[in-house]
Amino acid sequence: MTQPSSYYGKFGGQFLPELLIAPIQELTDAFEAIKRDPAFKQVLHEHLTTYAGRPTPLTEIKRFAAAVHGPRLFLKREDLLHTGAHKFNNAIGQCLLAKHLGKTRIIAETGAGQHGVATATACALLGLECVIYMGAVDMKRQGPNVARMRLLGAEVASVTLGSQTLKDAVNEALRDWAAHFATSHYCLGSALGPHPYPQMVGYFQEVIGRETKVQCLERFGQLPNSVIACVGGGSNAIGIFAPFLAEEKVALYGVEAGGKGPHTGEHAARFLSGSPGVLHGCYSYLLQDSFGQVADTHSISAGLDYPMVGPQHAQLFESDRVHYSSVQDDAVIAAFKLLAKTEGIIPALESSHALAFVCAEAHAWPRDYNVVINLSGRGDKDLPQLFEKKLLDDA
Repeated sequence: MTQPSSYYGKFGGQFLPELLIAPIQELTDAFEAIKRDPAFKQVLHEHLTTYAGRPTPLTEIKRFAAAVHGPRLFLKREDLLHTGAHKFNNAIGQCLLAKHLGKTRIIAETGAGQHGVATATACALLGLECVIYMGAVDMKRQGPNVARMRLLGAEVASVTLGSQTLKDAVNEALRDWAAHFATSHYCLGSALGPHPYPQMVGYFQEVIGRETKVQCLERFGQLPNSVIACVGGGSNAIGIFAPFLAEEKVALYGVEAGGKGPHTGEHAARFLSGSPGVLHGCYSYLLQDSFGQVADTHSISAGLDYPMVGPQHAQLFESDRVHYSSVQDDAVIAAFKLLAKTEGIIPALESSHALAFVCAEAHAWPRDYNVVINLSGRGDKDLPQLFEKKLLDDA
């Protein structure tokens, strides 16, 4: 029976075939042990600082703020972390944990490719075999990251079932893990899936928020008024939100993929038209039809093109601690271009959802507000797709 600690309110849990109960319990026990192990924490800290480049800076974006008639805006620069996104925080943590368990092979899924690149990088560093499952559609729109993963020594397995996107990559990764769990660890990239994955991913990503809190106090002598992050599965958002959840004066905003419009199949905004359901081992908000079948999704961003949100986000939504909204693709492209032109920073399309929300809302905020936006990744990976679709021809 699932323990209460595996839930966030009513969301979360372990909905798994019997075959995976033993490896999940092994992983849960190991995760609880390493959280109390100073030696593990020290090794992780050394990798994050001397290899990955933590702490990442807090950058004020004055020209962007002026362009959107907003208050003081700051970027938490996860785009400057090694491999170009926040994903490495979790990948190196899980791969170190896998070595602790004696596993020699790492399985992972990826959508935008950033988790795949981060996992392949950690495996190259630690001498582990690596297999990355990626939907065929995502492989086409994220070609540079496919090349990076292969260069790093990973096998990139194309998934041609279903919608050929992130959901289907997770399905294949879970099948592989069920068949090879004795030697393999499934390095899940976002704050979802069966317990302990939401807690574990959140634990490894919380470094973002801890640094942000310290940097804000050093930079402007108080906590930020607002913290904003994009939300796919939700790892970058949970990472930066975590230390602020108890700070009621800090407003938290999560931004989902509004895609092409509000109708089912046009977006990936679970809090717009989703309902609670079970997918990939946990209970959370899910885009599904009236028969409980998983609905099609769309986002210009491969990393947000997923039908379920992490269970902690579901609890934070229902408790009203975090304000969730969505932005559509055209606004995302506009924000992407604006940050590049005003600040010389090319953001990931995922992060550009948070920027697009700021573009729409900033004019209404008091001028003396301090707002932090989690720039979860850089946009090099997105340029081929955007040029192919002729979305940057007028840039």
